This record gives sequence, C-alpha cells and structure tokens, in this order.
Amino acid sequence: MEAVTRQHFFFHDQPEYAAQRESCHFCQLRAFPAHKTIPVTIVNEVDQAVIPPNFRFVDRMVLRPGVEPAEDSFRSGCSCESDDACQYTGCLCLADLDDQGNGSDEDEDEDEDDEGNDAYHIANQLNGDDFEAGAAKKKKKDRTKRKAYAYHSHGAKAGLLRSKMLNSKEPLYECHAGCSCSMSCPNRVVERGRTVPLQIFRTHDRGWGVHAQAAIKKGQFVDRYYGEIITSAEADRRRAAAAVSQRKDVYLFALDKFTDPDSLDARLRGPPLEVDGEFLSGPTRFINHSCEPNLRIFARVGDHADKHIHDLALFAIRDIPRGEELTFDYVDGVMTGDLAGMEEEAHGEMAKCLCGSRKCRGYLW
Repeated sequence: MEAVTRQHFFFHDQPEYAAQRESCHFCQLRAFPAHKTIPVTIVNEVDQAVIPPNFRFVDRMVLRPGVEPAEDSFRSGCSCESDDACQYTGCLCLADLDDQGNGSDEDEDEDEDDEGNDAYHIANQLNGDDFEAGAAKKKKKDRTKRKAYAYHSHGAKAGLLRSKMLNSKEPLYECHAGCSCSMSCPNRVVERGRTVPLQIFRTHDRGWGVHAQAAIKKGQFVDRYYGEIITSAEADRRRAAAAVSQRKDVYLFALDKFTDPDSLDARLRGPPLEVDGEFLSGPTRFINHSCEPNLRIFARVGDHADKHIHDLALFAIRDIPRGEELTFDYVDGVMTGDLAGMEEEAHGEMAKCLCGSRKCRGYLW
C-alpha cells in the first residue's frame, strides 16, 4: 500500500506517467468532480493489501450490450412553475408516488407550526359564517394540491428522507435533467449527488470497508451504488464463470423493483437487469454487509421512462457518528426464521456472515 501511495503522490503529476495514471485508484478518485470538497480517500493501517488492480472507480452507471435507455421521444419531465411546486401531486415526477399526505405530526418539517390554525380560529370568530364558507372552499381546492414528497424541504431536516419513506421500501421518484425546475429543487436529493466525504479502509477481518469522514443524519443520502448494468443472461454467465459464485453475488444487484409480468412496458416484463459493481463502481462497492445496518438501499427513479435502469441509492436509517463503519443489509428482508428452517447440511453451501452484530443471522444466503 505504501509503495502505491508513494508512486501516486510523487510521480503521477509528471507527463511521462500518463499511462500509470489511468490505472491509479487515487487518480481516478481525484478526477471525481466533487473531489476537492467531498473527497473519497483510501487508507490501510492493517496490512499491505491494495485495492484490486483490475478495479476502476467510476461515478456513473455503465450500460453494457443489450441494455438501452429510453428513446428521447419517450422521455418527459415536470413543468412546475417553481421548485416549491415539485412537492405536490401536480408535479409529473411524483405521479407514481403513493400519497404521503397522511404522515404523523412528528414527521412534518420542523419549521411548520400551528400559526395557520391559530389564525383560522381567530378569523373565524371575527367573521362568522362567511369565513367558514370561504375556508371550506379553500380546503376543497387544497385537496387537489396535496403534498406527496419524499424529503423534508425546510428547516434542520431539509433534504432528509421523511420517516414514512425511510421505514418503507417504496421507490423514490425525483425530478431530473428533463424537468423545468432547477438543481436546487427539494426533490433532487439523489440527483445532486453525494455530499458526504467517505474513506475506504482496511478492516481486520472483512477485507475493505467504508466509513464517513463526517457525521451523517438519519434520512441523509450517502451515495449511489454504481456499476455495469448488464442483462440477466450476462449476469448468469458471470456467476458461472466466477471461481466462487457466492462471492460474485456480493457485487450483483437486480434492478427488479418494477418487474411486473403484466406491465405494458416490455422491458419490465422479463428478467430484470442487474448491476455488477465488482470491477467498475464507486466507493459504496466496498461497504460491508450487516444484519443490523445503519444504511438502507432504495430504488430511485428519475425519468419514468427509465424505470428498468433505476438508481440504487443508500440512505442512513439512523444517526451515524463520524468514523463509524457504514453497512447495509445485502439481503434486506430475510428473517432469521427463514434460515433456521433450512436443513443443517444446506448451511455448508451458504455464505457465512461475518458482521458480528447482535442480530447476526449467521449466513448471507
């Protein structure tokens, strides 16, 4: 590790080392647009291991043969008159989002209070029935413009995923490049990208891991899981070609959130595409599994025409102090009982879990 680091810092700014810069992991990370303000770093204080030489850091999805984005003629975006309008059911991007207007009081934005209700009661006392009639008419009109947003938009919680969404497995629908709203739109959290400085570090017993160089709030977006988007057939081929198929499964994630045999979209009726992050990915590729994680992965949709290649976005499900290792459940939803009911001899074919948490299930799959 020390030799690789020295080579980068002492020689890779020189023209004659251009070829080496292409395969240098430090150079790849330094090329990320946000590197100067929210860098990704690599440290190893345990042994001499380095990031696999055949791995390359990327900050976008890479579409492989057989995977095509939607044609421009099928694309669409919202035409909201202001960024604030992108929090309501009238926003085209939120058309498929389940009604989120019935959240609990504790889930509302911190800067929203009861002043409006107080004003209502005072005016009602002063103006009598005329005000009652006007208020009823306004209430009926407001029902056609209900809030249906995933994120808090004001106060200390601005940009954080609302508890109702965080505790669900619902997909996230965001505004995107095809919309009329600006990049400051409150519904572009994942679209704006990572805001947390991350560090890839060497663990004592689980290879590489990742922790944050700053505290992370519950509901905060951390980063996307990037990789090669491949067909289901290609994913099966890669599993078969891997020396240990279970190890390959650690890096493969099916984009199956919208898979539906009855869908009008042919791309959603068949086997889902998969993301392979083994050789091309971002820092989240090195996040370890835990049966008691501090992150959760969500399907995130920008343009609705590209649901088949939706993003995989990682959010904090609790407050995470600076330096704590980041983890997510690779098989979110598997219960201990599912494993306990299996024949004991079948456990020998399963991938053993090394998370060491209090809720460890013993096996990954």
